[in-house]
Amino acid sequence: MSKYTQQEKNGLYELTPEATAELSNSQYYNSDLAPTTVNERTWNAFSICNLWVGMSICVPSLALASSLVALGISPMLAVVNVILGNLIVLVPIQLNSKIGTKYGIPFPIFSRMTFGNKGTQLPTFSRSIIACGWTAVQSWVGGGAIAALIGVAIPMFSDQNMKVALPGNDGVVVGQLIGFFLFMLLVFFVAYNGMEKVKWVQNIGGPILIIVILGLLLWSLNAISGSGHSIGDVFAVGNDPTLIEQNGGFAFVFMAGLTGNIAFWSTMALNIPDFSRYAKSQKSQFMGQLVGMPIPMALCAFVGALFAQATKYTVGEALFDPTSVFYYVDNKLLVIICAFGVIMATITTCVAANVVAPANGFSNISPKKISYKKGVIITCLIATFITQPWWIYGSGASYIFNWLNNYGTIIAPVAAILIADYFICKKQLVDVAGLYQGEGGRYWYSGGWNKNAMIAWGVSFIIPLLGNTALKYHAGSGLKPNFIQFLAANGYMVSFVIAIVVYVALMKSAQGNVSYGFVSQEEHEGFTMNDN
Repeated sequence: MSKYTQQEKNGLYELTPEATAELSNSQYYNSDLAPTTVNERTWNAFSICNLWVGMSICVPSLALASSLVALGISPMLAVVNVILGNLIVLVPIQLNSKIGTKYGIPFPIFSRMTFGNKGTQLPTFSRSIIACGWTAVQSWVGGGAIAALIGVAIPMFSDQNMKVALPGNDGVVVGQLIGFFLFMLLVFFVAYNGMEKVKWVQNIGGPILIIVILGLLLWSLNAISGSGHSIGDVFAVGNDPTLIEQNGGFAFVFMAGLTGNIAFWSTMALNIPDFSRYAKSQKSQFMGQLVGMPIPMALCAFVGALFAQATKYTVGEALFDPTSVFYYVDNKLLVIICAFGVIMATITTCVAANVVAPANGFSNISPKKISYKKGVIITCLIATFITQPWWIYGSGASYIFNWLNNYGTIIAPVAAILIADYFICKKQLVDVAGLYQGEGGRYWYSGGWNKNAMIAWGVSFIIPLLGNTALKYHAGSGLKPNFIQFLAANGYMVSFVIAIVVYVALMKSAQGNVSYGFVSQEEHEGFTMNDN
């Protein structure tokens, strides 16, 4: 390979044409996983902000606050919990965005730098399977909206009494199940046509998303007013001590909710380079995300909390799923408008946040055989026939304790290890060409595996995960959680901190070993052509 393998342009790096030509024959390279050129990095802060608005404003976002209200947390504290959780997870998202913008590489390639050419398969596959689960959940929500939309003309689609028993749920509504399959076909069509189609959908979906939120807000306000209450009354409501004690006590429920809110975007904390690699500059990705994620998430929390309390006033129980509002609206035109809005809101989130990552992840398993488009097909098949959204999204407790907390605990260490490796161990110096080389390359480590990363990952999540599985707390039991279960309620933060400490200690002990992927400043300057 020629002396220069990468070139810098105003702080952004790309492969040289010669390096690209030489790497094109590598089994670890294909055009979908290749670094973006500087000219391909065209997304400004507005585009990135729109991306996050499109991903953030969705029904599962609304359910974050409403789930906590359903578990007994006051509407005010539920909103605070969501805002705090999203501000916390924004930190690893921003940190892991930097390498994508600087070097133009997607998440699976970033992961090679830390876990090795073969080791990367485990974190990328884990991220991919979780994303398939989210694709299923989002499609289940979108399917409910499709069922409501069709149900305006064909009532059986919105008939809540037509049910079928499925694994994990004995009362699945038939109309929503059919809608699920129809929505999945729509997801497949948009994702299969690539990133530009994603950008097109997010740009037209933005105004519709605002209408969706306003529609749900107006319904909630009307329901609250009709019950003889005001917004002030809603946010003056305290915690429900009976419900909270049934679910483990205030500290346990609040911290489990906080972990769930962090976990909600923890997947993006891993694969954010899939998107930041298209950013024009670090400032563009930073400002776009700073505005585009926490503000709409706070808005969703506010509306979700209002909705939950509105249903408590009107039907006697705080409902956590905002799509249930369709069954309390008699105006067919309003149902059509809102259902269409939910469909558009959900498709942007589902494709951008949940299909792109596994498509790239599956492509990384065998770059020469699996393209991005084949990865989309695999993702949609798994989401349709293997994951079970009717179980994951069955209740507020299941949504937080079984789904969000479990996967958040497992992948939190991956984000922590990537951050520690890039900023502390590797000091932001990357040999991009080396990421696409196999045996003998800089990031081959030991047989393609960085054992230090694997050890740090395993030891950091195993105890909190036990507290969410074999030793899990049973919501609604009224028992006090034990120490392991309380650790599990804080699983994301616990495993994140342990992973950083263990990984840095192991890598510092291996720094003298040239097989461990370190690049000195002199080496970096030696293979980098400066075009400034």
